[in-house]
Amino acid sequence: MMVRRTFLAAGLAGMTLPTRAWAEALPRLQVWRDENCGCCVGWVDHMRAAGFPIEDNVVRSVAAARRMLGTPPDLLSCHAGLVGGYALEGHVPAAAVTRLLADRPAGVRGLAVPGMPVGSPGMEVPGREPDTYDVLAFDSRGGRSVFMRFRGGTPT
Repeated sequence: MMVRRTFLAAGLAGMTLPTRAWAEALPRLQVWRDENCGCCVGWVDHMRAAGFPIEDNVVRSVAAARRMLGTPPDLLSCHAGLVGGYALEGHVPAAAVTRLLADRPAGVRGLAVPGMPVGSPGMEVPGREPDTYDVLAFDSRGGRSVFMRFRGGTPT
């Protein structure tokens, strides 16, 4: 009787593992970037290390992807992405993206880190103090708000 219970418990535990792993899987992240941009590669590596499956699209110009995503021109950086129906622009840390996907705030179209803050994912510079910067949420009507604040790759 004890052997049977142990066997059944082990079997049930094994059956729940794939379900749990599937539920925690992150959605595919599509990225559009220039082939000559090293910081874009660094950001892609950061997102991959955080568990995002990546579709890496190397293009001559990211403009068409940005138009498709509806990214406001004043929020541009060097690469664009799409994950879980949300647009991404620039060096958005994985922590902000996972929070966005978990919270799914009403009206938000995407997240952006304008410019290229030192210390943001892909923009790490040895020997330089990381910048403090905002991850901005934007909507389709031009609205913006601070979604999260970071110092380097760490939320503040």
